[in-house]
Formats: sequence, C-alpha cells, structure tokens
Amino acid sequence: MEFPMRINKYLAQKNIASRREADELIKAGQVKINEQPAKLGDLVQEADQVTFSNEKKCVYYALNKPARLVTHSPQKGEKSILETVKFPVKVFPLGRLDKDSRGLIILTNDGRVTDKLLNPENEHEKKYLVEVNKAITKEFLQKMRDGVKLDDGYRTKKCAVKREMPNFFSITLTEGKKRQIRRMCSALGYRVVDLVRTSIMNIHLNDLPEGQFRPIKKTELQKFLQNLGL
Repeated sequence: MEFPMRINKYLAQKNIASRREADELIKAGQVKINEQPAKLGDLVQEADQVTFSNEKKCVYYALNKPARLVTHSPQKGEKSILETVKFPVKVFPLGRLDKDSRGLIILTNDGRVTDKLLNPENEHEKKYLVEVNKAITKEFLQKMRDGVKLDDGYRTKKCAVKREMPNFFSITLTEGKKRQIRRMCSALGYRVVDLVRTSIMNIHLNDLPEGQFRPIKKTELQKFLQNLGL
C-alpha cells in the first residue's frame, strides 16, 4: 500500500468493501479514523488506526438462469434476471451469461467479489456443457484446446475440452470474452445449439431446477471466498 490514500481505496484494498460500498459506510458514520468519524475523501496515513462497523449482511446465491433472460441492461422486449427472479435482498449478478445461454450464475450484494472473480488475470475456472449442430471430431477438440483465433483477431487461451457425446462437449475456461464459446465454435465451422454453464470455481449447478436459486453457505461459501482471497 502507498500512503497517504483515500479512505474508500484503503477499505477496498483491505477487502472490507468496494469503493462504492465504502462511501456508503462512510456516509452512514460506520467508519472511523483514529476514533474520529471519517468523511468522504479523507486521506489515511500509514500510522492511522481505521475502524469500521458493517451492519450489512453479505449474501450469495447460485441461480440456474433460463435461456432468453438477460443478465444486465434489458432492451425493449427483453427481461432481466432481477426483473423475473425475486430474491430476499437486493443483489447483483457477477458477470454475464448471454441471453441464449443458460445455467449457473452467482448473485451477491458483496461488492468485493466482482473484480476478484471476473478479472481474467486470476484465472478462475468456469465449466460449460455445449451441444453443437454436428458430430465433434478429434481435430475440433484439439483446436479448441490449443486456442482459437476469433473474428476480432484475439486468440483464446489454451483450455480443457472433452467430448461427452457425439454432439456434446465440456469446456473449462479461465477467461470470458463476449459469447466466447459460440465464437470459438463458429470459427471452426460449428454452430452452438445449447450452452449450459455448470460450475464457477467450486460452485456447481448440480440438480438446481431452471429458474430457481439457492443460497451459497457454510463450507461451500468458505472455500469460494478463500479461493478469491477474501
């Protein structure tokens, strides 16, 4: 850490809250610097004592997203997850799963998790089951494993790919370019018929019904947060 730094940045780097959440804690009088209430924009010195009380209870949910629902910013005629699924508290989706895809998405009110999970430098694994429009060849599997040059010139990272049935394969990614799997298949002359995300790190979809959600808690949550460095 380089001092002095703004109080919201200090709390974010300490994994206490995102900068936006830190500002809300400060406004609510829940942050003190050397026993004095902090103000927005206050600078923290290395020798300062920062204390806080966070009354917000962080929650984490695993949702089996149906196809045709969008994750964020619905356009005319579209419906988003949060418009359709009613959660007990206000939460937001971590990342995206395109409208035509279905499966696991994690929602939370913990702003610390976003960058930790989505930053590709952290290489967190996400696994998918994909159905394509024709039989899968060994050449297709090897090219997918080695990385595919997409329509914008980007070459995808090497990844684990396994044929599950003649027209089905599983793939594990550590990156998340927009509609990446669909674009990878298209570049190799295949069309995706169905795409399901089955796991994110240690969180698995298992037999969660489509459109339903469950809380992530206990050992599963502990391992998830630990692997994120929280």
